[in-house]
Amino acid sequence: MINQYPVWKYLLVTVVVLIGALYSLPNLYSEDPAIQISSTRTATIDSSTQEKVRNLLKQASLPYQSISQDARGLLVRFADTGVQLKAKDIIREGLDSGYIVALNLAPTTPGWLRAINAAPMYLGLDLRGGVHFLMEVDMDAAVKQAEERYVSDFRSTLRDKKLRYVTIARSQRGVEVKFRSADELAKSRDLIHEEFRSLVLQDEERAGDYYLIASLSDADQREVRKFALQQNITTLRKRVNELGVAEPIIQQQGDNRVVVQLPGVQDTARAKEILGATATLEFRLVDETHNVEEAVAGKVPAGAKLYKQRDGGHVLLKNQVMLTGDYITDAASGIEQQTGGAAVFITLDGKGASIFSNVTKDTSVN
Repeated sequence: MINQYPVWKYLLVTVVVLIGALYSLPNLYSEDPAIQISSTRTATIDSSTQEKVRNLLKQASLPYQSISQDARGLLVRFADTGVQLKAKDIIREGLDSGYIVALNLAPTTPGWLRAINAAPMYLGLDLRGGVHFLMEVDMDAAVKQAEERYVSDFRSTLRDKKLRYVTIARSQRGVEVKFRSADELAKSRDLIHEEFRSLVLQDEERAGDYYLIASLSDADQREVRKFALQQNITTLRKRVNELGVAEPIIQQQGDNRVVVQLPGVQDTARAKEILGATATLEFRLVDETHNVEEAVAGKVPAGAKLYKQRDGGHVLLKNQVMLTGDYITDAASGIEQQTGGAAVFITLDGKGASIFSNVTKDTSVN
């Protein structure tokens, strides 16, 4: 006896098979050797960048299939990997340092399939190849940086209350504040305990001097390490986006390691360079009391450092760090209302806002 099913069931199976076949079509198309060009904060990608890349390839007599721009930057397609490798060196040398040039494999899925969100199956490292990174976060450096922040905090707090001290510096045990008398130490300890309740405070007397040693509690150290790990994962995700890698794997392993898998990446050295770069954010005041031209000539004053600006000029900044990125709770890009130019808007936590206000209240900030 032959099983009989309603016609609608046959139609449903047919529709499902046709849809499955339609969305599997992208797997039949090959990948083009390509170069992904993205920008950092110091550069932008526009029509002039595209024209410059086109001219560089033309001057080097390197044929290319197409140059297109998307949300991640410019994508230049080539017919073979030999031309792709040569073009990478030409483009990297011809563009400014603000651009990231990386090798990539670009799918050739037709536009009508991309329009219905049909994409090829993403293969992992076993089937497609690529790179696997196991990165370890320097937790001791994260704790050290957190303690360094308290050096300037203590200095500002004691000066505001006109409490005298000899020195404030970070040591292997934490932040040490040196006093000449036990009375000054006692008053300062009460103030610091009131302002920084989470710190562990300890008194010491050495060679007639009095010391207050402040260190992070175990709970605070765990929180600093946890925040440092999550911050590094977020940074790695942003940098992987610059490489244009499809379906990357970025995940935590243990308490201080991050696993990064980038299927299909050809330029492993460039990937390692981008992912391993150190990123720090510090706020410093401009040194307006010394001459910049003299500093450029080699006479950099004590307590300051000379930095080069994007436009080719120089600026003299004080060595003392006013704020670090640890005080920032949020950041967003936008348009500055007065000039109409690009701007970055940051939100500071309560302590950071207080420090910024105290430092800049008597300073003209441009």
